[in-house]
Amino acid sequence: MLFLGLLLAALGGAATAAILTVRGLGAVLRKGERSRSGWLRAAALLAGAGAVAMYAWGLLHLGYAVMRAEDGGAGSFPIEPCREGGSQLASQVDGYGVSYVPLRFECHLSGGGTYVTSSVPGYVNPVTSVLGLISASCGVLAAATTQRARPPGV
Repeated sequence: MLFLGLLLAALGGAATAAILTVRGLGAVLRKGERSRSGWLRAAALLAGAGAVAMYAWGLLHLGYAVMRAEDGGAGSFPIEPCREGGSQLASQVDGYGVSYVPLRFECHLSGGGTYVTSSVPGYVNPVTSVLGLISASCGVLAAATTQRARPPGV
């Protein structure tokens, strides 16, 4: 069931990224809005689209790891994503967990510890964070520039 939730979230993220991309490109191509606030707004939308798309990409990887972990049958123990820690460590795995911020797949050990697998590529979390910060910064600057450019009393 977790797999389906992750898959739906990834599809929703892809749709959101597409909408933000179209709006960002529309802001870039708009003839009347060549001001600084217009460019900042476009940059905020496009960086936001990139952040959402990268997070959705990470959700797809996480969903695939969950699908492999929940797959029963022959060869299902130890949990497949947890095998990368080596046979000694994998034999102590008694469950798994997922983290959404940052995106990661964790293997729980019977002794009480956890370790993180490489199911989610290492570039996903840093790129998502940087693009999210760029998007937020450009959005705040665009709003501040727009308010400053308005004449008093409007």
